[in-house]
Amino acid sequence: MSLYGSVRRPVRGIPVSDALDRRRETRQKMLEAGGQARIDAQHAKGKLTARERLALLLDEHSFIEQQPYVMVRATDFGLDRRRTLGDGVVSGSGMVEGRQVFTAAQDFTVNGGSLGEMHAARIVAAQNDALTNRVPFIQINDSGGARIQEGVLSLNGYAQIFRANTASSGVIPQISVILGPCAGGAVYSPAITDFIFMVDGVSNMFITGPQVIATVTGEKISSEDLGGSAAHCSRSGVAHFRYASEQDCLAGVRTLLSYLPAHNGEDPPLVATGDDVDRPTPELLDVVPEDARRGYDVKQVIAALADQGSFFEVHAEYAPNVVVGFARLAGRTVGFFANQPQVYAASLDINSSDKGARFLRFCDAFNVPIISLVDVPGFLPGVAQEHGGIIRHGAKILYAIAEATVPKVALILRKAYGGAFIAMACKSLGYDRTLALPGAEVAVMGAAGAANIIFSRDIKAADDPAEMRKQKIAEFQESVMNPFSAAGLGMVDDVIDPAAARAELVRSIEMYSRKQESRPAKKHGNIPL
Repeated sequence: MSLYGSVRRPVRGIPVSDALDRRRETRQKMLEAGGQARIDAQHAKGKLTARERLALLLDEHSFIEQQPYVMVRATDFGLDRRRTLGDGVVSGSGMVEGRQVFTAAQDFTVNGGSLGEMHAARIVAAQNDALTNRVPFIQINDSGGARIQEGVLSLNGYAQIFRANTASSGVIPQISVILGPCAGGAVYSPAITDFIFMVDGVSNMFITGPQVIATVTGEKISSEDLGGSAAHCSRSGVAHFRYASEQDCLAGVRTLLSYLPAHNGEDPPLVATGDDVDRPTPELLDVVPEDARRGYDVKQVIAALADQGSFFEVHAEYAPNVVVGFARLAGRTVGFFANQPQVYAASLDINSSDKGARFLRFCDAFNVPIISLVDVPGFLPGVAQEHGGIIRHGAKILYAIAEATVPKVALILRKAYGGAFIAMACKSLGYDRTLALPGAEVAVMGAAGAANIIFSRDIKAADDPAEMRKQKIAEFQESVMNPFSAAGLGMVDDVIDPAAARAELVRSIEMYSRKQESRPAKKHGNIPL
């Protein structure tokens, strides 16, 4: 007598050849996803399929898929006739330049990539695997949104994804690649991740689409103008990178990953670039004008200082008065945070404060040293800025720098005034080392404004007020604003030769590479959001 009842004769299994045929047929059906007609329709839109995208993202033959035969469990509203192997998402693990990642790519050929219970479960499983293995998570979004037929199960699936995103935040890098529609609640998962990539004419993100907006507000706008790559990379700041094709976009993801550690417990990879550590940078004398009123492109300064060709800009089109991005310095990943004198005379405003603070906090979370290039007259004045909350937004930079424990080095290129000096270069805020070029100016405000206040009586009493004002401006510049005055007070560590700027930065970062700094125990701080 068997535990499972009486057995009179042995039950023969399925012949091996039949089992293999069944596996082959089932696997082929799974790989076809929504079928050839829908794959053709995807290609007709200029879009790749989920598997084609993963083939471009991951090293060849490295992808290991998880749960490829999962199917929807709901049966209402005809879903019992629309059960597809994999349930519209491809998930698993692979390599990028030999380094492991976990990934989930939505498949628009299956029910429009809509998210239901099992679809979400596959994504969450990949997220959790990435976290437990402490490697990056990359999601490729191409979905019509929540699967309405599954009702609240779809919403619950989104909640699970958001929670997993939040648990991973600051522990592993999370990257979202928008390669199709991403609408409604679906947009919040990418928003929680660290970086968002988009493609011109392919990607769309919005909470409410053009039709709903037209119905509710009467505003007429296309999907591309509302939530396309240009809108989110230049206007809203939601996305960080945009490309002309999916191929270039996925290559960009691979490039970004090359600068990042797998998790917050390790340093970014060290790469041999072949660029001489002591390469002189005399070009800084030509790039940075002596006249503080003349603009220049700070990206030329970054190009001179960083290992040749290594600068990878982040948020290039958004808030361009600040330039941020990753580069290599003697092979080490660093994050540049630089004022851009070509825009708003490099004044900090609401958007640039948000942009800078977010980048700085990412660098701190993932052990990327920060280099601040300073040429800033202050925070942008104006009623719109004040009423828009520049106080709150500007405080984000102060918070991010004060909170950061990675090496932080500032180089004052020309001017550093007022509260913006504190944000960009002040040692008391937390910068480990502050350097200055010989022509740098450090003060509460510019010399003209300071002279008008400090020497107002002398100027008014003079026989030639204009000449007296000119003299007092020069006197203030010489006695107060020159970098040796700040150095004498310990506010500047050294005044350096522009030709030695690269070597000085390399040595400064190396000086603090073993830095360990603790903070008071707390659940978390309350950044002024």
